[in-house]
Amino acid sequence: MSRLPHILIVDDDREIRSLVAQFLKKHGYRVTPAADGREMMHLMEKGRFDLIVLDLMLPGEDGLSLCRRVRAESSLPIIMLTAMGEEMDRIIGLEMGADDYLPKPFNPRELLARIKAVLRRAADRGATAASTDVAARVFDGWRLDTVKRELRAPDGALVPLTAGEFELLSAMVERAGQVLSRDQLLDLTRGRDAAPFDRSVDVLISRLRRKIESDPKEPSIIKTVRGGGYILSSGVVPQ
Repeated sequence: MSRLPHILIVDDDREIRSLVAQFLKKHGYRVTPAADGREMMHLMEKGRFDLIVLDLMLPGEDGLSLCRRVRAESSLPIIMLTAMGEEMDRIIGLEMGADDYLPKPFNPRELLARIKAVLRRAADRGATAASTDVAARVFDGWRLDTVKRELRAPDGALVPLTAGEFELLSAMVERAGQVLSRDQLLDLTRGRDAAPFDRSVDVLISRLRRKIESDPKEPSIIKTVRGGGYILSSGVVPQ
């Protein structure tokens, strides 16, 4: 039983919590429900989870704030539940470090598919890091460690990255000098689970530029190629 993926469902709607919990349990998952952020944080202190399904609109502390708190301490996968049509909330959720989002109302089968995809990507990241022959890559003084999943600034300071930021930067560093379209980057970081017109790449690029560029408005490392996508223009040295 302990080997089954453990999902934390955080939603103030009792009916949704019950429906999702029953559905996921039937498909081989352990599920623990929480009605708000306080209960969520309490449960996280007591137990270990493999993924959080987190509603945006919660009483008290909202989902965006909770997502930010989780991301400050771990790379635990998070799927945000947002109101239908609230694109800005979804973009903000991605900026806070969510791995994926699903608009309400949703089909439980769609949520199950998203959970499987996010957990698969997390497992793939771990397998890739464990099997790689190159522990780290250096570009413009920045050091990206693919085993420890760390980014260090030229002065040696540790720069926190969300899971999505790490995946995107890793994909670009491995293909330095190559123009990558948004679709290519989505395939490399999220597979075929990405939705059409997905803006998560642009959000993550903007976040990365704020972290590694001396002037994010005039980037010299991650450059935009008009009509093409993005390119990591720096030379990369494996270590």
